[in-house]
Amino acid sequence: MSSRQPEFNLISEWILPNSRVLDLGCGDGTLLHHLKETRQTTGYGMEIDPEKNIVAISRGINVIQSNLNSNDICSYFDEDSFDYVIMTQALQVVSRPDLLIDEMLAVGKEGIITFPNFGHWRNLSRLFFQGRMPQNATLPNPWYNTANIHLCTFSDFEDLCEEKDVAIVERKVVNSQHQSSLITHLSPNLLGEVALYRIKRKPKIESSSSN
Repeated sequence: MSSRQPEFNLISEWILPNSRVLDLGCGDGTLLHHLKETRQTTGYGMEIDPEKNIVAISRGINVIQSNLNSNDICSYFDEDSFDYVIMTQALQVVSRPDLLIDEMLAVGKEGIITFPNFGHWRNLSRLFFQGRMPQNATLPNPWYNTANIHLCTFSDFEDLCEEKDVAIVERKVVNSQHQSSLITHLSPNLLGEVALYRIKRKPKIESSSSN
C-alpha cells in the first residue's frame, strides 16, 4: 500500500460518485486511479515528471505534462470544467500558491488541498531549542535539499483564503499517520501535523442601485 493511501482515503470521502476531477501534481496517478476505482470519477492529471506520466498513462489516467509554476491551467480548461481540483502536498513547493488557488477555483467548482503544518509544536520546538529547521515525517528533507519554499501554518492558509474571498467548506486535521484525535481538535494549529482543506469561491454579492 502506498504511504499516501491514508490521505487518499480521506480525500475520497469528499468526492461524490461520477465526478470530474483534476489532480495537480498527480505523480504516477495513484490518487486518480484510486478515485476512478472507488468513486467512478473521470478527469485529468497534471504532472511535470515524464517518467511518472508514463506510469499514470499505463494506469489509464489522462495526463498533461505541465509545470504548476507556469500558471497556465486556465489555458487547458474552461471555467468549471471539473467538480473538484485536487492538490496534495504541493502547496508549499509552488512559487505562487495564491495564484494557483485562483486557477484551481477558476476551472473547478471546489478545490481540495493538503499540506504539512509548519506551526506544529515539534517544528517550533526544534527551531526554538535547537535553532535548526524541522526535519520529521511530514517534512523529511534537510533544509538544503527540500522543495519546500512556502511553508505555512493552518492559520496562514486560512488568512489567505479570507483575503481571497475563498470559503472553507470543510477541514480535516490529522497527525503524520493521517489519524484524527481529540488533541488535534483542541488546538489544530499547534497540534495538527497535516491538514486537508475543501474550498470554494464565495458567491459574489451584487450591489443593487437605488432608483
